[in-house]
Amino acid sequence: MRITDTAGFHAWFAERGAAHRYRITRTPLHDLEGWYTDPASGDVRHRSGRFFSIEGLRYGRQEPDGPAWTQPIIRQPETGVLGVLIKWFDGVPHLLMQAKMEPGNINTLQLSPTVQATFSNYTRVHRGSPVRYIDHFLTPGAGDRVHYDALQSEQGSWFLGKRNRNIVVETTGEIPVHEDFCWVPRPVMAELLRVDNLVNMDSRTVLAGLPDDPGEGSVPRRAVEKPLHDTAALLHWFTGAKVRHRPERMTIPLSRVGGWRRDDDRGEIVHETGRYFRIIGVDVEADSREVTSWSQPMLAPVGRGVVAFVSKEIHGERHLLVQARAEAGTFDAVELGPTVQCNPGNLPDGAPRPPYLDTVLTARPEQVLFDTVHSEEGGRFYHAENRYLVLDGDDVPVDVPEDYTWMTVRQLTRAGRIGNLVDVEARTLLACVRTLPDHGASR
Repeated sequence: MRITDTAGFHAWFAERGAAHRYRITRTPLHDLEGWYTDPASGDVRHRSGRFFSIEGLRYGRQEPDGPAWTQPIIRQPETGVLGVLIKWFDGVPHLLMQAKMEPGNINTLQLSPTVQATFSNYTRVHRGSPVRYIDHFLTPGAGDRVHYDALQSEQGSWFLGKRNRNIVVETTGEIPVHEDFCWVPRPVMAELLRVDNLVNMDSRTVLAGLPDDPGEGSVPRRAVEKPLHDTAALLHWFTGAKVRHRPERMTIPLSRVGGWRRDDDRGEIVHETGRYFRIIGVDVEADSREVTSWSQPMLAPVGRGVVAFVSKEIHGERHLLVQARAEAGTFDAVELGPTVQCNPGNLPDGAPRPPYLDTVLTARPEQVLFDTVHSEEGGRFYHAENRYLVLDGDDVPVDVPEDYTWMTVRQLTRAGRIGNLVDVEARTLLACVRTLPDHGASR
């Protein structure tokens, strides 16, 4: 199936949704088939010892008055594959995408990359069906060309050191297309990124690493780049931030996590304030998946987050205000994040507001360049949503706090193609920014 426009895509996507049967049922943690609570630690684990576990984490920072807390966290040591195949048709690059059900998706079906598979999936630990197209990414053939391959982090607030391999492969060979997959033109993908809860997180992180091309959605080429800070200055700033934010973290038994409790009536793990997130259980039936039924724990956030880049034209070039951000589970302690990344409902009473949050929340309509609600990873998170925004902040001063800096879209794109440097929320926004017309050009 090859799509030519957005109307054709939505018709195909609706047809795929109607073609399959899905059921997600909330289930108490203690009733999940194949899972158990370790009597010694309270950790929630799979009886096979594989897949993932829910454990406790103690986190603190060494700087004076640095934050410290304990929390449940998802530990998933496996490295999965997120891959997109590219092929040119009639002079236009097309991406092979799939309509995929994930149990945590707020609308069940979303647009996924060509391959979205954990190590257990593609090695068939669960004895499920083979993962389609996986060989193009693990063992590219004569007609395949690898454009991008990096180990990238995922949500550092909820995962402990989680990484997936992000790969983009261009192919010239004949590809048999399964009915749940279709070729989507890159300009159409740019339009789909503006639709709420359609393009899933795994697709967005790979899209951020797509190679430039002369078509829509590329980073415009210019003879002379005019960034406020050169690469050496940015590395100096980022290294300094990593020295300032020296986290101390260790896994602890889930039963020793303070402020959290098991709600035995509902079979969930909740925070005593009702904030942050809950650990819940679900039973899943999905006739389109490699395994058609299973049970699992999930992390269910409380409320919707806000993720935003403030942008500004400097030296005639569009810059993004980037934050050096430390999170409890981040693989390498500190990564480049968006200007704002928080859930306002989780802010403690009386606590200082994060820098630039009010700038984002009070932006005038004419300042908003991009505004879409996207879901987070539906395989581990239940109904997790963030509102993603890009704002024109030309009235924001060039001078910024020490944990912030200005980077051009090109600079952040190059950084985003290096593993463990740009966080997953910033990569989503980067994929969106690159769809904006003339986002990097002078006016």
